[in-house]
Amino acid sequence: MGLLQNLTGWHAIIILVVILLLFGASKLPVLARSVGQSMKIFQTEIREAKADEPAVSPTPTPAPALIDGR
Repeated sequence: MGLLQNLTGWHAIIILVVILLLFGASKLPVLARSVGQSMKIFQTEIREAKADEPAVSPTPTPAPALIDGR
């Protein structure tokens, strides 16, 4: 049972109103901009980390030894 399983539209509206009251309308654009910039930086770091990783190729397994030359 998830915590957000029973979240309805009314709950989301109430949460948004509480956030608006806590931070104020003037600070919400600044907050959203900083979250967006943080996401861009995070995505860039992930891409760079993936590019820095060496490509791992599977090592071939040796064929089983033949018994009695068969």
